[in-house]
Amino acid sequence: MYEFNKKQKIIIVIIFSIIIIAFLYYIYTKDKSTFISSEELEVENTTEEETEEVEEESQKIIVHVSGAVNKEGIVELDADSRISDAIDKAEGLAENADTKKINLAFKLEDGMKIYIPKIGEEENEETQETTGDETSQYITSSSGVIDTQENESSKNSSGKITKGKININTASQTELETLPGIGPATSSKIISYREENGKFESIEEIKEVSGIGDAKYENIKELICVK
Repeated sequence: MYEFNKKQKIIIVIIFSIIIIAFLYYIYTKDKSTFISSEELEVENTTEEETEEVEEESQKIIVHVSGAVNKEGIVELDADSRISDAIDKAEGLAENADTKKINLAFKLEDGMKIYIPKIGEEENEETQETTGDETSQYITSSSGVIDTQENESSKNSSGKITKGKININTASQTELETLPGIGPATSSKIISYREENGKFESIEEIKEVSGIGDAKYENIKELICVK
């Protein structure tokens, strides 16, 4: 039987060592590649989940519900929500709620404030003056007042938007009438009051005008200013 000399044995050992190292390296790189792929997949899934969460959040709106509801405050709704949905979030209407002049199907936008009037709250000469052109302006946004009634010219429920705050010291009767609950009679009284008493020193002073109580003031205070 042929016997390997010392030099040959060393060469054989080196060859086997190289083969083993190459095999181990192959196994190591394959496992590492699999690990990296799993990690990348996990990161990708996490990114997709975060994107979905961001998209879901972007499809939400925040509105303020006040007045004759069971729970006034800020509510979160889906982007395509209506006034009726906001009322549901506010735990429903109070017993004394008056929705005759509120378009419950009106589509909401982020940042709006919805005011639900109480029965009898608008039963005065202001209401009687709106014959033929009833305007239940109980929704406000950062850009002004939104009329929830159908506009005869456009035939939709988007209503009109009055941008900016109204200066009650300089506003005309027509401008004053764009405020929620302010009809020709009360707008005329506002003008008469400032002519007799001088300019309003603060927006709260408008409550001195006959026909403007606390409820109506709360509904217009964010829309008026004095300069």
